[in-house]
Amino acid sequence: MVLIAVFGAALLTATLLSGLAARTVLSTSLLFLLGGALVSDGFLGLIHITPDSGIVSATADLALFAVLFTDGTHVSFSALRANWRNPARALGLGMPLAFVGTALAVHYLAGLDWTTSFLVGAVLAPTDPVFASAIVGRKEVPAKLRQLLNVESGINDGLALPLVLVLIAAAGPAAGHASASLTTIGLELLSGLAFGVALPVVVLALVRFRLLGAEPKLQPVLPLAIGVILYALCHLTHANPYLAAFSAGAVLAARSPEAKDAFEPLGEALAELAKFAALLVFGALLTPQLFGDLSLGGYAVVVLAIVLVRPASLLLSLLGTRFPVREKLVAAWFGPKGFASVVYGLLVLQAGIPYGEEAFTLIAVCIAFSIVAHSSTDVPIARLFHVGTEGAEAPALGSPRSAGSEGTDGSTGPGAPAVTQPVPSGSQRP
Repeated sequence: MVLIAVFGAALLTATLLSGLAARTVLSTSLLFLLGGALVSDGFLGLIHITPDSGIVSATADLALFAVLFTDGTHVSFSALRANWRNPARALGLGMPLAFVGTALAVHYLAGLDWTTSFLVGAVLAPTDPVFASAIVGRKEVPAKLRQLLNVESGINDGLALPLVLVLIAAAGPAAGHASASLTTIGLELLSGLAFGVALPVVVLALVRFRLLGAEPKLQPVLPLAIGVILYALCHLTHANPYLAAFSAGAVLAARSPEAKDAFEPLGEALAELAKFAALLVFGALLTPQLFGDLSLGGYAVVVLAIVLVRPASLLLSLLGTRFPVREKLVAAWFGPKGFASVVYGLLVLQAGIPYGEEAFTLIAVCIAFSIVAHSSTDVPIARLFHVGTEGAEAPALGSPRSAGSEGTDGSTGPGAPAVTQPVPSGSQRP
């Protein structure tokens, strides 16, 4: 009950300060993170949470599921086909370079074995502009830049997951049974995809029966019911819930745009609450002991991962594109580690692998530093852009947090798709 009271107080504080946060370096995400740390055992001792507490994995798991489900509803396959080149560079070249660069730093500076080092690199590879919302949510920021960051972040979570699971299996006690582990992982991913596609198709088919259908005031509940059933089904059958969540949201948007539109306000609110709860609980893990357990080499890895590996990887992937230098530098800087990395880090800790605790400590500290660095610099950097806002509405691209519109050659203008969508919680800081 103390945790609920703390969450309510943090939610009230964040709401009252949200207007100020939208104009300054203050971040409501950072407020929840610091709030969780303040009431933890390391400071006031009001709540007692450890990395192996059930509430930690439950809140992170639910938050990522909610985010991916609502993000999936923003997918537009037709717009994605027309605007894929720059994000493809970031995903096809920038993400692998960041993965390998982080792994090399972990191995040589933190001293972990190669398998665990590549596992940490895979966990920290996904990005999350939820913690850089002024960049992806403000119209004065160029549309090409917003689109790149949104599409990249929306897809890299799913790309990293199979690699994380494979590396956990390779590093675990049952590493000798690698073929069996890979088969299990493959079945979990395929079943998650199957459930994510099939369930909304079946439900939407039921809605079309003459005697069935939802009243207008209950229409937002239909996608919510799909999400709740899907979440339970995946956990009961060990299907992958994250792939199921994103695919279900995408199918829902493609098959029933009216259901997607009805659900959007409710879905965004629920996703925000889940994210805030996960941040509060994650903040409670950030005790002085956690930071003290990380070696100097580990801190060097954290700094390099944030200020060198990610920026250099994305800059290399954008060579030859039409992005101005300033936009390339901004895109390279904003690669914050978010909820996917939190959940994947908990999977590493709970897998019982050798060096799992050391890997989780490094991952947790890196995420905390990233949230502080990126969520406190997005507003000042966004203000550096003085471009016009005409025609800069965010389109419904094939990404969870899509923003911006550009032509197939990466340019903006009359030839770019005119589909627009609201950016989830992007008009204010998360």
